[in-house]
Amino acid sequence: MTTNQEHNQEKQAEFGREDMKPEYQFDYTKAKPNRFAQRQADGSLIVILDPDIAHVFTTPEAVKKVLRALIATMPPVSVSPEK
Repeated sequence: MTTNQEHNQEKQAEFGREDMKPEYQFDYTKAKPNRFAQRQADGSLIVILDPDIAHVFTTPEAVKKVLRALIATMPPVSVSPEK
């Protein structure tokens, strides 16, 4: 049976870094927003495209153009007020 310290030493050897712990516990309640990240406009939605789709639509403008064209072919959608 190995002790916790031996287990940690084995994990450190796996990573090759003695100054790093094998696992860290973060308190995400103390996290702050990334001050370097670009702010999104109100009502924006960020979507991650699958690689095959991203290969065709290489810019945000291209995606928006196609989605707007698709929306134009759809019947109108009634928007209910937010609660």
